Amino acid sequence: MNPKLRCLVKNYDGKIKRSDYEDYKTADGILNVKEVCTGGDGTPSSPYGIDVTVTNISGGEWRGVIKFELSHESVNPRIYMPGFMYGTNRGESPIDVPRKYPRIRMGQPSLPASDYWMVRGDRLSAPAALIFDSGHIYGVDAKPYYGQENGAPLGFAGYCCSVIDGAAVGYTLGYENSPWLFVQSTTIIENDGLKYENCICMAENGSFTVHMNIYDFESQDETAIHDVFRNVYTIYHEPPRKIEGFDYKTAVQDIAGAISEYAWLEDEDCYSGFVWEHEDGTFTYNKLGSLSWTNGLSVAVPMLLAGIRTSNVTMKGQALRFIEKVVSECMNAKSGLPFDAVNDGVWSIHGWWFNNMHTGGHSAYLAGQAVYYILKAYYYEQKINGVSHDNWLDFVKPILKVFDRNKNSAGEYPFVFSAKDGSGLEYDSMSGAWCLAAAAYYSYITGDKTYLDSLKTSEMHYYNKYVKISECYGAPLDTDKAVDSEGILAYIRAVRYMHEVTGDEIYLEHLKTGLDYEFTFKFIYNSPVKVPPLSDIGWSSCGGSVTSTANPHIHPMSSTVVDEMLYYYRQTGDRYVLERMEDTVGWGCQTYNTYDGEYGYGRRGWMSERFCYSEGLLVEKYPDGSPASTWFALMPWAGASIVEGLVFDYWED
Repeated sequence: MNPKLRCLVKNYDGKIKRSDYEDYKTADGILNVKEVCTGGDGTPSSPYGIDVTVTNISGGEWRGVIKFELSHESVNPRIYMPGFMYGTNRGESPIDVPRKYPRIRMGQPSLPASDYWMVRGDRLSAPAALIFDSGHIYGVDAKPYYGQENGAPLGFAGYCCSVIDGAAVGYTLGYENSPWLFVQSTTIIENDGLKYENCICMAENGSFTVHMNIYDFESQDETAIHDVFRNVYTIYHEPPRKIEGFDYKTAVQDIAGAISEYAWLEDEDCYSGFVWEHEDGTFTYNKLGSLSWTNGLSVAVPMLLAGIRTSNVTMKGQALRFIEKVVSECMNAKSGLPFDAVNDGVWSIHGWWFNNMHTGGHSAYLAGQAVYYILKAYYYEQKINGVSHDNWLDFVKPILKVFDRNKNSAGEYPFVFSAKDGSGLEYDSMSGAWCLAAAAYYSYITGDKTYLDSLKTSEMHYYNKYVKISECYGAPLDTDKAVDSEGILAYIRAVRYMHEVTGDEIYLEHLKTGLDYEFTFKFIYNSPVKVPPLSDIGWSSCGGSVTSTANPHIHPMSSTVVDEMLYYYRQTGDRYVLERMEDTVGWGCQTYNTYDGEYGYGRRGWMSERFCYSEGLLVEKYPDGSPASTWFALMPWAGASIVEGLVFDYWED
């Protein structure tokens, strides 16, 4: 394919005009460009090292954006800019949907699809942009920002991609957010031209040298992009901050203790979805009662485990009360599935997400996750405390039958089940991987292999359709099936337990691919956050995972698979996975209030779900109207995600 690196520039002229990808011109007469290859052969472990020196020959001071673009004639390009773009981000799917997110389409499409994208460097979780096209992978990595050395001011670099007249990925000195900046799925800002602060400035005859690594190698499929990201990790990794006196056991005690004390609603036997503290010391609650996701069992089961690990009777008792509430109250007799939400003691399918759905019914995401968590609670109660909750198994067994009989011919579980009879109404998502995880875990715990052959078919379907091509979508219920980091967390659990049950090495290989996909959302460096409170306290992005291509912030759900990372490391000795696990643990130990008000709100142990590492999701405001880089509320599911990752098999190691 013979990719070529070319240098293009755009001048800053102080005028506000819409900026276009094609406005970039050759650097002739403006910059002298000199490339020196420092070695390498283009492979993932030994990319071509390129030192590029640009010298300003324009005859005066020059300000603008410099773009280094790697392009080739395209056949079927799939672009990977970690945390932002995966394949096409479902660019071929309908785009006239309420929740918008960046897509790639050819032929000058309309919002939210484009035939090119440019983003500020900190929008990516790893500083690299790659293309897989017809058995070939090529791309570039380079620092996401420059300066901050010897007193030099911080300047952001950027990354870009295009499917105009071929396919290209690239790196920019200075940056644009073009054609749009997605603050969130409902807040999209059109690029109105270069801004002064976005540009790089060069004095007359001044020069600037940047090092880039260029990848150019053959590959049978997309999975080799992860070999590149492993190398990128070794180059750019920065560990999360460590706070003296705060380890994972302290974090569990702090976070779980805060949830137990401030979020448990004694009269309703459940946890509140949000808790706000007011200046007079009173609290306000937004209950958001849920079966699991964003509340419910995704809080109760980690809290049960925290209670077990720390011998906290109160934590454990609260969690058991909610689990028993679910088992005794929430079954829909018509469908054979648990209801998704509870409001003032009444169970239904009408959770806060209901009106964002295209099809009403039971969510596989919640139902499958609920069964998985009940089984997890059952397993640890029996393993550690010697208590067997047989009624919990009696509850999940018939649900597993409903899951299994409503798979489609490919082996995929529904996205939505009918509330009337349990039949599958909508498919095409990773949501159903939670049903796969639940059934695999049931087989592991009980030794019952009734569903094993069926599980093998389903696992291979999810692997080939979503995981292998690194374009997993449709897990959370409020993103119109955007590519995300959540559905893979169910798949990772599923293949871990399928390996435990069968010993078949294919599931260990698939576990590696699943973890590698999740790692593309996980920051490898510490983004230079510009907005408080994160900018003021030394908060680290490394180890935290971007939520999805529609919700550009870090939230802690990916911390829940620490045990699966540990399992894979113990099976293989893969140090890279161990290091990513250590990043995840370290991130969790520093991303909550280690003292009252550290994040501008709340008590010790409080944390929210929102951590804005870039310009994305900066919609929370301080009282004076200025933007805030977090949410000022205790959100129990977020803290419980950290707890879940910190209470497992390494607790006594």
